[in-house]
Formats: sequence, C-alpha cells, structure tokens
Amino acid sequence: MSEIIELIKEIPKSELHMHIEGSLEPELMFKMAERNNISIPFKNFDEVKSAYNFNNLQSFLDVYYHGSKVLINEQDFFDLTWAYALKCKENNVVHTEIFFDPQTHTDRKIDFDLVINGIYAAFVKAKKEFGLSSKIIMCFLRHLDEESAFNTLNRALLHKNKIIGVGLDSSEKNNPPRKFQRVFKKAMEENFLTVAHAGEEGPPEYIWEALDILKAKRIDHGIQCLKDERLIERLQYEQIPLTVCPLSNVKLCVFEKLKDHNLKKLMEKGLMVSVNSDDPAYFGGYINTNLIECQKALNLSRDDVKRLAINSFKSSFLNEIEKKKWINHIINLN
Repeated sequence: MSEIIELIKEIPKSELHMHIEGSLEPELMFKMAERNNISIPFKNFDEVKSAYNFNNLQSFLDVYYHGSKVLINEQDFFDLTWAYALKCKENNVVHTEIFFDPQTHTDRKIDFDLVINGIYAAFVKAKKEFGLSSKIIMCFLRHLDEESAFNTLNRALLHKNKIIGVGLDSSEKNNPPRKFQRVFKKAMEENFLTVAHAGEEGPPEYIWEALDILKAKRIDHGIQCLKDERLIERLQYEQIPLTVCPLSNVKLCVFEKLKDHNLKKLMEKGLMVSVNSDDPAYFGGYINTNLIECQKALNLSRDDVKRLAINSFKSSFLNEIEKKKWINHIINLN
C-alpha cells in the first residue's frame, strides 16, 4: 500500500481541471482582505472551514464568489497563482492547464488586463524557477448571459499570447451549453481551443451539447455519462478526455462517499479519464490528496495510478513531443 502512495507522490502529473480562484487558501484570503481593506463574512479560519460544508454546487459558488472579492490588484492574482504553482511543485505536477473566471472580477470593476497579467507573470516565474509548464484557459460563467460572454471574449482577444482556450463553468442546472453556441463559434474562429464543464450535476444531454454544439475538445467532469450507453460508446471510441474531480464530487454531494464514486467504472469502460483537484482550497485537497484518497476508497492499483497519470498527459494540450516524453517516463517507472 505504502509503495502505491509513494508512486502517487513521485509520478509526474498534468493537471487539467483547476480553477485558480478555487486555490485561494483561507490564510491568503485573510491576508489579501487585510491588505486591500476588504470585508469578508468570516471572522477566523474556523468560520471559513464551517462555511465549506456544502450541499450542492450552488452553495459552494456562493462562498467561492465571496472569497474572490479579496482579489483586487495584479499582485493579488500573482500571489494566488504563485501559491498554486508551489503546490504543483509539491505535488509533482509538471504541467498544468488552469481555468480563470474573468467575469467574477470584471463584474466587480476589476480590469481584465490586470487579472490575466498577474496570473501569467506567476507562471512565467514558475517556468523559470522550477520548470513548471502551464497553459491558461478562460471560462465563461454560464449563469450570466451571452452578451457578457461576448464582451469577455473580446477582451481576451488582446491576450491571445497568454490564453490558449475557452471553457464554460459555474451553475450547470438550467444553463445548458447551447446557450453559448455563438460565443464558442466566435472563439473557435479566433483559434481558441474549447473545453466545457458538463455532466457534473447536469444530465448526459449537456455532454452531448458540449461536444456537438460547442465542439468541446475535452469535457470537464462528465461523470453523468454512465447514464447514457450511447454516450459511453462515443466517449470510448473517440477517446474524448474527461477531467474528473473526485473530492469535489463528494464535497458537493454528487456522491455521498468517495467509495461510491464512479471513477473506477469510467476506467473499466475504457474512457480517457484523469484525476484533478477542481477547487482544492475548498474541497479538501490538491491532486496528490485526490489520488491518494481515491486509491484508498476505490482500491486503485499501481497500473491504475500510472494509467491516470498517462491519461493526464494524453488529455492535455501539450505538443506530441512533450506528451511522449512524459508518457514514456511514466511507462518506465518501476
């Protein structure tokens, strides 16, 4: 058992589903609130932790948006991202493709440019100091309207050297992917890659829409796919990546316990699944913790762990040479 845990810690990984705002640890939240003279509805760490008892996606988002209010200046976004980059180093994540939610900030009159510039500068430093490879994906908030998404996309056009793709997140229920068909079409015309959250709480139909209407190259979550046999066949045949976030799914009550999670079933169906941390500051763990807890709850084998790590690179937007380098490294691990 301890050998598998050591393998999890040492194996190189690519993280593909992590919201940078969701890596805001309570300590940093309080530090920024004080620095920026922002009032937050928590008096101490204990109150923060008690607020982290969620019963669904929306209850989490309410707290998440409160926390994000402390992010004001470019330095805040740099510090936030740098703290996550250090977690990557600690977890042996050698490549990461993070999400950021500009509308969470621009709706508060925070300038789009300082958000992306702070995030990007931290990753430049991480690359220089310890070789972390990274890509940045901008997500549209699906509970907002199409016009807001178009405005956000237009701001992103000035930063195509920093942003490689667009995604879709926030409240899934009653916000189907088709709502953003025209925005994603425009994004693809501008050569942005496309991903989308679908099938977390929403039905398998949302996964179909993400694939066929938004032309998503990767599905974030996708765990509801097992309710649709035809969808499973397609995901398996086309090897469409699913970025699964086990601790998040338990914390948001999609599954009651980790042992109930369908990760192993998804793997048994031959699907291209990887394990990711989603919003680690809120959901109880970064990528190693997710993998270790899954190993314990689902009895993952060494081969399972290696396969998940290999899948994380296969599912990434790295070039084929970089993918092969890391995949071969993992294959050759004892």
